[in-house]
Order: sequence, then C-alpha cells, then structure tokens
Amino acid sequence: MALIQTSLIWVAYAIAIFILLAISSVFVFIYQTPRDRAASVTTVCIFTMSALLATVLLLPVDVALVSSTTSSKWGIKKDWATPDRVDHILFTLKIVYYTLFSLDALLCLLVAPFTYFWYEEYDDAAAEDGTQTVAGRFWGAFKYTVVFIVLILILFLVGFFVPAAKNLKHSPHRDLHYFKDLLTENHGERALTFALGLLITVGTIVYVIYTASGLALLPVAMIKSAPSISAPTLVENTSAQLEQNRERQRQLEGRNEGRDGGLDSRDRRELESLVREERTLIRRERLAAEASGEERGWLIKSWIKMEAVFRPLKLLGGYILMILVLFIWVSMLITSIDKAKNSVCKASCGYLLGHINIFQPVNYIFVKSAKVFPIDYVIFLLLVLFFFCASVVGIATVGIRFLWVMIFRIRRRHTSPQALLLATVLLTLIVLAINYSVAMVVAPQYATFGPQTYCDRSPKHPGESPDCSNHKNAIKSCTELAENPVAREICTPSVISTFINRVTVNFPFFGVVAFWAQFAFLAVYLAVFITTLFRTPKLSTDETDADLEEEEEEGLLASTGRRFNATWQDITGRAKTQGTSRYGTTNGAGSGRE
Repeated sequence: MALIQTSLIWVAYAIAIFILLAISSVFVFIYQTPRDRAASVTTVCIFTMSALLATVLLLPVDVALVSSTTSSKWGIKKDWATPDRVDHILFTLKIVYYTLFSLDALLCLLVAPFTYFWYEEYDDAAAEDGTQTVAGRFWGAFKYTVVFIVLILILFLVGFFVPAAKNLKHSPHRDLHYFKDLLTENHGERALTFALGLLITVGTIVYVIYTASGLALLPVAMIKSAPSISAPTLVENTSAQLEQNRERQRQLEGRNEGRDGGLDSRDRRELESLVREERTLIRRERLAAEASGEERGWLIKSWIKMEAVFRPLKLLGGYILMILVLFIWVSMLITSIDKAKNSVCKASCGYLLGHINIFQPVNYIFVKSAKVFPIDYVIFLLLVLFFFCASVVGIATVGIRFLWVMIFRIRRRHTSPQALLLATVLLTLIVLAINYSVAMVVAPQYATFGPQTYCDRSPKHPGESPDCSNHKNAIKSCTELAENPVAREICTPSVISTFINRVTVNFPFFGVVAFWAQFAFLAVYLAVFITTLFRTPKLSTDETDADLEEEEEEGLLASTGRRFNATWQDITGRAKTQGTSRYGTTNGAGSGRE
C-alpha cells in the first residue's frame, strides 16, 4: 500500500512535468519573433523554464511524501514508516532537490549566458562565405562566458569559507532539536546553501518589482483583452471618419484651384495632416474589418463570434482573479505580521516562525486539502502558474531595464532571442524567490509539515506508540517548536522547508532581506492595484497597428459596462451608431489622429 501511494505521488509529479513542458513551449513560441528564431535559444528557454517550474512544483510532492508516513487522524507513525524507510524517502527527495537547484543555478549563471553570446557571435555574411566555423563561434562565446564561470567559482568559495550562524549561539532557542538540525558543519553543503541563499536574495529583488506588478496587472490584462468598442461599431465609425477626411481634402483642393501660389501655409499643413490621417484610417479600417470577419468565410466568422461568446467568461475571470489576489495578499500580510511579532529568534535566524499564531486562510486551505492527495497538488499547481503568469505580465509591462533605461521589450511575437534569454534568467531568479515566498509566507505550515499531527501523550510502555483514541484533544499539529520526544519521532519536516530554513539560520542576512522584501512586495502590489482602479496602465499590445490601441484614461471598473456592450454587439454583429467629429468619435471610442 505504501509503495502504491508513493508511486502515485511521483506519477502525479511526472504528469505535471509534461504539463509544464507544454506550458513552457507555448510561452516561448508565443513571445519570440517568428522572423528571428534560433533553435539553441528556443531549446534553452524551454528547458530552463521547465526545470525551474519543476523545482517549485516538487514542494507538494515533498509534503505528500513526508505526510504519508503519519496518520493525521491518530497522530502516530504508520506501521511501514520505519526510520530506515523515512530516511530513504528524505534521501531521495534531497537528491532530486540538489539536482534541480544545481541545474537551475547552472542554467541561469552558465548555460543561458553562453547561449546569449553564442547567438551574438553568429554572422550572416561570414556564415554564407564559409569563414565562420563552429569552433570559432564556440570560442567567441566561451571567452565572454569565462566571466560567469569565475563568478560561480567565487560564489562557492565564499560559501565554503564564510562563517555561519554566529548570532544563533547566543539565542535562547539554540538547544532546540529543530535548530540543531539546521546548523551545517559540512563545508560543501554550506557552499551550496550560501549560493542558494544569494540567488534567492537576488531573485527576491526581481520578484518584488515584476511579480508584484504582474499580480495587479494580470487581471487587468484579462479584462482589457475585451475591447470597449465592438468590431462592427469600429468598422462603421472608421468608415465615417475616412469619408469625412476625404471630403475635407476635396474641399481644400477645390478652394485653392486656380491660385497662382497654390495652397497657403495653413491649408498646406492641414492637408498634410489629413493625408497622414487618411493612411492611418485606411489601416484601421482594414484591421477592423479583419477583426469583425468581413470578407471572410463562414468558418472565420463563426470562430470570431465564438470568441465573443466566451469573452464574458474572460471578463468575469479577470475580476475573480482580482479577488483571489487580494485573498492571497491578506494571507501574506498575516504571516508577515506573525513572523515580525512572534518569530522565535527574530533577525538572528531570519525571522523563522516556530508555529502559526494567527489564523491564515490560504495555509488553512492547503493543510485541509493535503489530507486528500492530489487536491492540494492541483491547487498548488494553479497557484504557481498564477504567480508565473503574473511574473511574465510584469516583465512584459515593465520591460527589461537597467535602472530607468529600457534595454529590451517583451511583446508577443516581437521578442528578440536576446530578450527572451534575459527574460528566462529573470524568471529563474523569480521562481527561486517564489519558492521562498510560497513555502515561508503564503503557506508556511503546509510547506513544513503538511497535515501531520502527533499524539501529545506518552506511550504506556517503552517502544509502543502513544494512544490518543480516547483523547482527541491531545492530537496536535506538528510545529518546529514541538519538543515532545513523541513529536520529534513522529513529525517529519519537508525537505524544502529544511533547505530554506537552513539558509536563513546559517546566513541570517539572506533571511532578513527575504523577509522584509515581502512587505515591499505587498506595498508594490497595493500601489499598482490602486492605480489600476483609477487609471488603467497601458499594457503592451499585440496589435499589428498601434493606432488600434485605445487610450483609456478612465478607471478600469468604470469601463466594464462598455466592454460587455461591445461583446454583445460582436455576438449579434450589429453596430451601435456613434457620433463622429472632425477627429473621431465623440465618446472617445477612437481617434483619427496619428
């Protein structure tokens, strides 16, 4: 029975890996420019994103495996969960974690930079005349990658020799069994812990900037995908504006016929403006006709109407996501306040929280759902993908910048290979920070012990399991501070929580930065969210013609009615006539100016 349960858990993880591979592939092919694709860049990006998502999605597998060794109902170890079997499960998980973390670090710090320079070294002219060889291109890319190799060596050497956990020796909790297990004496393990802590710290800074913004903007992106003017209405309005434009041009040309000097300067400027406007309106008319399915087959028209039918679900989904993010935001705030107030050793151990003191709803949902695998796994998968998609939206909106200077823009079907590689590196760092945030802030008890409980009673005879069958109130949830010998024997912390807590205990600086960055994350999200309520930020669009993008200065919520009206008009195919002026519609549906 135990073997079947363990096998099913790993099978669920394997299925998730295939799903992640498909998601990573879709992401890369959607964002990269079709005209400038490189097989090496595509392969590295897909593989890197699959590996980093596989790392964070190992957490529920970790929790499920360690939780399967105990009976949550009675708070005792299962008969098959001997110390050797438990050690074997933990050893297997450690190998998988060490492999994935090392792979993520190498992909981020070595493979991605090498691929970047490998792509940059390609020369079309040299490749055509045969003067550029694979060996020469490899050496050219390797010369620049040496800097990153030196960086990796310095990183591990510093971690190998740096002293750790000096302040913990003076902590009143230094004798706790759980803390003793976190202190590392092995220099190789300490080097890996230091490297992981540094990458999490750097990733947390990126996470605060991009993921916090993306969580506020992702629902907005879903809502804004529904236009506030229907395609039939846009076609009619654009045609009316185009006719008005041409009529004005005819008036100007007719008024100046026969003049010796031709048009005066004012009329000439107006005519030039009208000509530019005419070109814009012609492009807009063509795109609007394509969007409405005019001059197309019935199949295309049916597909467009089906998209319009399901558009309200996307609109409602955007508002549901807004509520969900606020729910997660409140839960993160509760945990952060709990850590700041009730941490057992404050900054000396990176604000490690011994047990939850304030009810936290997201953590409660995960702990309860973990009793029936794979319910918690599905919820966790959706949560991670939500954070990942929010990070992508944040990077696409903010762009890849150095301070205030824009280096690359991330847009669908317009992202260069270099920008895609840099975005992949940023996502790798972000996912490491998400690993910390989910495990330590979003659902700390779930990520550490899952639904594990222990019977807080001593056994009647040595070697026997404690009996709580008649004392249900003696069954307690496992925590880091449980010093009952029975609890130490029954409760098994997850491997990922041990890794992260080992980073914060041995190198408290990393833990302090990661902890206080959560407050910065909450503040950035709140600022962007409030901004979206009053003035919708301009998101990067995928339109062929930027003139089709609407300039929406009003609040997002105020435009909801117009979006539903536009959806209904797209379904029925009937346009709502709107008044037009010299430069466009009177209600702001579109502007004829270029």
